[in-house]
Amino acid sequence: MRHRKSGRQLNRNSSHRKAMYRNMVTSLMLHGRIRTTEAKAKELRSIADRVITLGKKVTPAEIAAAESEDQKKVLTARRVHNIRRARRMVNNSEALHKVFNEYAERYTARPGGYTRVLKLGNRPGDNAPMAMIELVVEHPAV
Repeated sequence: MRHRKSGRQLNRNSSHRKAMYRNMVTSLMLHGRIRTTEAKAKELRSIADRVITLGKKVTPAEIAAAESEDQKKVLTARRVHNIRRARRMVNNSEALHKVFNEYAERYTARPGGYTRVLKLGNRPGDNAPMAMIELVVEHPAV
């Protein structure tokens, strides 16, 4: 029985699954959307949201607005720590840069739910349910 066991196994061992999630999160951050199976997209959603939340925690604007040098050092250390934590899941420096600059600015007012899963129908070869996972575009308030 699988009581109290979270996450999907996806017919893979743990190291393969972790590597697959890392590659998928990196591709999602680089391209903004990827096409995959529905189960993988649903599992990827939580990982991608966690990475973007790490990017939002301490922004360069907060560091610049700090009142004292001690506060700046503390905030810089927190930002570096968050970058290193996100680096565990995002294995491309360009994608990591996007997370901590572009996406952190885009989603400042949004409390979560940075991704959207759209169902696309079934794949012709094996009839697997396919989905598109994409980053939600945040429109400025008018």
